[in-house]
Amino acid sequence: MKKYIITQMEYEAVKTAAKKNQNKHIEKRLEVIKMRYESKKDSEIAEKVGYHRKRVSQLCAEFKQKGLEEYIRRNYGGNNRNMTEEEEKAFLSEFEEAAKKGQIITIAEIAAAYNEATGKERESNSTVYYLLHKHGWRMITPQTAHPGKASDEEMEASKKT
Repeated sequence: MKKYIITQMEYEAVKTAAKKNQNKHIEKRLEVIKMRYESKKDSEIAEKVGYHRKRVSQLCAEFKQKGLEEYIRRNYGGNNRNMTEEEEKAFLSEFEEAAKKGQIITIAEIAAAYNEATGKERESNSTVYYLLHKHGWRMITPQTAHPGKASDEEMEASKKT
């Protein structure tokens, strides 16, 4: 027995919503529900619509828990940028000036300033790493030893001669 069974009434509502829908992403999600009603397996549905098998199950669970209106209304994707291109350049310019003066800048400093500038607290620095990569920044760290330095054994051997 499947955990999330779609009823006849829900199926009819989904078919009606699919006729009114113009968003291709929502169309795929509605197709998942229609195919589930038709007793197709998750793997069959996933193959047909291009989702992972587990995602199909998640979508069915979301539909049953939240209902059709919320299932359709939920907006996916879009522009999630926190700053415009000009704002990003202005933000990074102060760090660039400090770097040109020889100051060592860490990702922690940039991330803290970015969180403050955007008003969002992030646990991960991936957004800041992406921002830096996007603007052509790269990580430069000092080497721990000179690249041509002799090994400790060679240095000891040379002292004895």
